[in-house]
Amino acid sequence: MSYLHLSFYSAFTLSSLGLAFHRTHLISALLCLESMMLSMYVALAMWPIQMQSASSTILPILMLTFSACEASTGLALLVASTRTHGSDHLHNFNLLKC
Repeated sequence: MSYLHLSFYSAFTLSSLGLAFHRTHLISALLCLESMMLSMYVALAMWPIQMQSASSTILPILMLTFSACEASTGLALLVASTRTHGSDHLHNFNLLKC
């Protein structure tokens, strides 16, 4: 396994562990999701270079588009939940009350 693969796997694993174990604020969960998407974007951008093929160069652009949509939706939810609940603590949100 090359150092490039190891860095992608470790970045994705660390961000997923951060999402699983450090969920006090909504903004920290969104940052962990964004770092997961960034590691997958870099991996998809480097994949055609390593395979010497130009057939799958549109995949990183599509993933970047979906990542931008996910970030804007997450920030909109953060603003809306902070306005209604007063903070971004995840333990304050109850789906049964909404």
